[in-house]
Amino acid sequence: MAFSLQSLYDWYRDVIRNPKYRWWIILGTIAYIVMPFDIAPDFIPVIGQIDDAIIITLLFTEVSQLLIERVKNKKEVVDSEQVTSADTPVDVQAVSID
Repeated sequence: MAFSLQSLYDWYRDVIRNPKYRWWIILGTIAYIVMPFDIAPDFIPVIGQIDDAIIITLLFTEVSQLLIERVKNKKEVVDSEQVTSADTPVDVQAVSID
């Protein structure tokens, strides 16, 4: 089984998009960022901040994509409701003007 950063990223993205685990992953990511001991501890000058920056970027990117998709879906629902109401025929009584 080969380990790669792409497979880790794909796993993270798939899990955060699952509504059942979404908040657990978000909370776990925030806890990882706050904790001083992680893969590259924060007290190591540059490397400690790089891994936190990568994790923050990943979290921000995925959460913003989820919000964008939610807004698009809500807009599609509103648009589809407007289209169905516009398709209904309207009876009009015409009056001739002489």
